[in-house]
Amino acid sequence: MAYTFTNSKGTKYYLHAKKVQRASGKETELFYFARDIREGQEVKEVPAGKKVVELASGLPVLKKI
Repeated sequence: MAYTFTNSKGTKYYLHAKKVQRASGKETELFYFARDIREGQEVKEVPAGKKVVELASGLPVLKKI
């Protein structure tokens, strides 16, 4: 099951990750929150060295500790 965050407005968000190829050729893993679970991209826990914070709009984001 994906990591779940419920914001102050009561909306549930699920943490996802996907790998993208940068123009430099490096592969980077991007983390993002979505309201639905996307198969094969869900993440079970917050990555080490990061924490979840909520923006003023209610959208959760990952922030370095």
